[in-house]
Amino acid sequence: MAASAETPLINPSCANTGAQTPENSSRPAADRPLLQIKDLWVVFEDHPVLRKIHFEVPRGQTLAIIGESGCGKTVLLKTLIGLIRPSRGKVYFDGLDLGRLSEKELTQQRRRFGFVFQQAALFDSMTVYQNVAFPLRQHTDKTEEEIRDMVVARLAEVGLSPKILDKYPAELSGGMRKRVGLARALVLEPEVILYDEPTTGLDPIMSDVINALILQTRQRHPVTSIVVTHDMRTAQKTADRVMMLYPLSRLHPNETQILYDGPPDQIEQSPDLRVREFVRGEAEHRLQEIRSGQSEE
Repeated sequence: MAASAETPLINPSCANTGAQTPENSSRPAADRPLLQIKDLWVVFEDHPVLRKIHFEVPRGQTLAIIGESGCGKTVLLKTLIGLIRPSRGKVYFDGLDLGRLSEKELTQQRRRFGFVFQQAALFDSMTVYQNVAFPLRQHTDKTEEEIRDMVVARLAEVGLSPKILDKYPAELSGGMRKRVGLARALVLEPEVILYDEPTTGLDPIMSDVINALILQTRQRHPVTSIVVTHDMRTAQKTADRVMMLYPLSRLHPNETQILYDGPPDQIEQSPDLRVREFVRGEAEHRLQEIRSGQSEE
């Protein structure tokens, strides 16, 4: 099976395991942020990727995380669902400290997430139908007729016809593969959807289609979304809030890694030149670093 080794992290909502902390369990669920990240560090072989990361994500919000390649966006995304364990700090999901959960409990919580991978991560040896049906067969006892109805409905939701059910991923365009990946992420109605570079490799028209589908998903389903992207059009079109990370290798020790955290329509007015240059696609600050030998890249 020549697909990503990462199984789609999607399944119905599961009951909390009870591994609450006093700080979080004292707040009613409706008032509690769905995700809370506190003093998060991730270090790989003495090489820090994330440092002193603090933020919260309220229920129903769409957060776009932007930044240059190598700033830790995808590492952060994987840390939020326990695929990467923090070197230090806490990740709370719905009041649960993920670091205190057993692997079995962590797997149970991951089933409340849908994950749209950067390259769709479809199983090459499976048809479109088998790919989208995979989570239903793994995690439910639905009949084949019920599964087929749900697969067709989710494909229709992302604008795909039942005519492609028997096609294999290699027979699809890049945009169609992305949409099949989104249909699979939606099939079990997750509470959170994580998008890892959803428009990478697509032309501008198909990128806009994917952006529209992200918006449509939020309108049709009560989901919280996190979109990791370097595409400013995606961030500005889909998100309620934008957070920009910066590579630790180019920060002073006392600088925060989050250079901006606020509304999409205000990011171009950020007082930080690095933020403004990223948004506008300007490289002067970056070129100065390269010329002065400060850049390690």
